[in-house]
Amino acid sequence: MSNISAQLVKELRERSGAGMMECKKALVENDGNIDVAMEWLRKSGLAKADKKASRVAAEGRIVAAQGAGKAVLVEVNCETDFVAKDASFLKFTDTVAGVALNSGATDIDALKAAAYPGASNVGEAAKALIVTIGEKIDVRRMARVANAGVIGSYIHGGRIGVLVTLKGGSEELAKGVAMHVAAMNPAYVRAEDVPADFLAKEKDIALSQMSDKEKAKPAEILEKIVGGKVNKIISEVTLLGQPYVLDTNLSVGDALKKEAADVIAVVRLAVGEGIEKVEEDFHAEVMKQAGLA
Repeated sequence: MSNISAQLVKELRERSGAGMMECKKALVENDGNIDVAMEWLRKSGLAKADKKASRVAAEGRIVAAQGAGKAVLVEVNCETDFVAKDASFLKFTDTVAGVALNSGATDIDALKAAAYPGASNVGEAAKALIVTIGEKIDVRRMARVANAGVIGSYIHGGRIGVLVTLKGGSEELAKGVAMHVAAMNPAYVRAEDVPADFLAKEKDIALSQMSDKEKAKPAEILEKIVGGKVNKIISEVTLLGQPYVLDTNLSVGDALKKEAADVIAVVRLAVGEGIEKVEEDFHAEVMKQAGLA
């Protein structure tokens, strides 16, 4: 069937997000049946989506969803910052966060297998979005917290997400601590969480930085000097020891004590962390294509 109207092509293009020529071909191949053509495009598109799986997707968005006594963070990646701001991508990520919260999924495989509105599951919905957007989409990571106490969540610019659960305290404090974690990214929560080998290394560094005159002091004095330097490092790398970003006159630990609160759990996700990005030299690529390199 070759007599395909422009209106029919337009309708299929709006429904599928595919190109005009692809839509026309799909309609010709399927005798103008728009529903069958849509399925044909999806199957063809999904094959293309599979080919995109080897691409690097290091941009994207961190999304959060929170309900009674539970909250989730989800990282969804794409290839470019442009797509990370696309309305379809934003809608997809928001929906995935809701699915993650309500499905009870505790890991990324369970999330990908969870039911998604209008698709069989999250994984298939991601593949369908690849057809529309034309970039690799990867539902990469998720984290869940459940707590009878207080949960605070904070998303910074869609690129950093934090969940904090407290025993005691208030929602305002929990969110404030989450904001602090987003800004300062402490390596540990408490001093007792700092590994012994890290402390031993910092002690050696402190000793190596001392002058011969300082090293000649009595052992107990030398120990106090080194201990002070190591304790300063511990304060810098622990959540409770750092100056609180919302009130730098207090440490985070002091801010918690004021409300008789304690940290139960901290989760922080940042877009693309741990993904090796490929740096493209566009100048070199153009020169190569032009036969000048």
